[in-house]
Amino acid sequence: MWLVVGLGNPGVQYETTRHNIGFMTVDTLVDMTEANSASSSSFHGEIHKTSNLVLLKPSTYMNRAGISVQAVKQFYKIELDKIIVIHDDLDLPFGAIRFKKGGGSGGHNGLRSIDSFVGDGYLRVRMGIGKPTYKSQTADYVLSSFAADEMAVLPLWIEHAAKAALELTCHSLEYVSSRYSIKRPDWKSR
Repeated sequence: MWLVVGLGNPGVQYETTRHNIGFMTVDTLVDMTEANSASSSSFHGEIHKTSNLVLLKPSTYMNRAGISVQAVKQFYKIELDKIIVIHDDLDLPFGAIRFKKGGGSGGHNGLRSIDSFVGDGYLRVRMGIGKPTYKSQTADYVLSSFAADEMAVLPLWIEHAAKAALELTCHSLEYVSSRYSIKRPDWKSR
């Protein structure tokens, strides 16, 4: 059994924000896999299941996502190395996708929370959202909606990330990285 977690914040006001790219990708995965809804208040999140996959959108705010991940991990007895977390990454340009296992949180409150509840040895799908001009603008930036030109390519980018996450459940990190990493995105040519 694999657990794929999309990070984001609950609530209509956050649906199209940069910080919610993980939620958007899990929504696409639900459609792609035709996963069934399987909710429980003890999971602190919205979950969908297939025979070998649990898809999770924590209903806690970002900085408490670890509570939900821990609850689902324990209930389904999922090993740490079978957890994939999809999240926004300020250190990558918009549209980039990179993969890694473990490591620090890079200042990401959702990752910091998960690390504190279950450890940091899980797989990560890092989706680049770019960064604001000034560091003091970070909170407003991640909670802002994507620009119109970004929205135009969002469906392609999200679908690419969703396919990569599924590939991680049956192929090595190196294999997926070599085929799905996007370092310098040019979505207009795709």
